Amino acid sequence: MIPLYHDFTNTTVLVVGGGTVGARKAMRFRSEARVVVLSPTFDDRLLEAVREQAEEASPGVLELVRAAPSPPTVSEWIDRLSPALVVAATDDEAVNEAAEAGALETGALVNRTDVSGARDPGSVVVPATVDDDPVRVAISTGGQSPALAKALRQRIESAIDGAGEMALLSGELRTALVDAGVDPAERRTAIRRVVRSPAVWKGLQKGRSYARDEAYNVIEEVVDR
Repeated sequence: MIPLYHDFTNTTVLVVGGGTVGARKAMRFRSEARVVVLSPTFDDRLLEAVREQAEEASPGVLELVRAAPSPPTVSEWIDRLSPALVVAATDDEAVNEAAEAGALETGALVNRTDVSGARDPGSVVVPATVDDDPVRVAISTGGQSPALAKALRQRIESAIDGAGEMALLSGELRTALVDAGVDPAERRTAIRRVVRSPAVWKGLQKGRSYARDEAYNVIEEVVDR
């Protein structure tokens, strides 16, 4: 499998199963997509999220449908909602198989939480992620070891601290160098040195202006020789 990022803005994600796993998946996607969870019962996290959503009068990005999914009804819900992604997260293999088949028939992506290792075309793995906006690191063990993915995520969190600010700063600097007509080769060298400079990283701890000053010192060594 090849890692890709997918934009779920203005799409629907159908999660079949409202237990612990289904709740984790639903909470993951609700920041971007409309998420519909189909289940006879719901994890407390989902119930609390819906209560908070109602209190804040925010758009209905999370919807809970209290119904016992069966192979026929799962297909009906997929046809009704036209989801971009179907997450099969029940403890019933037949229901999960029906969810997978229904998704693939309609051209939707599918994530089966009860399958690890080799997967059919159209299947996806939802990785563990570490965010320092706009930097995002995805970690996957191919479904083999969620515990390892979680442990690696915790280690990477500290390793990329400040990476988001560095991404924003280096993006600004790159634009400034383009506008100044700096040769592409020099520009690439300058930005590489900026993102590898301990002084710039240290400056980010004080604020963007401090880091920018340090960055221009680094850039001058390349551009104004």
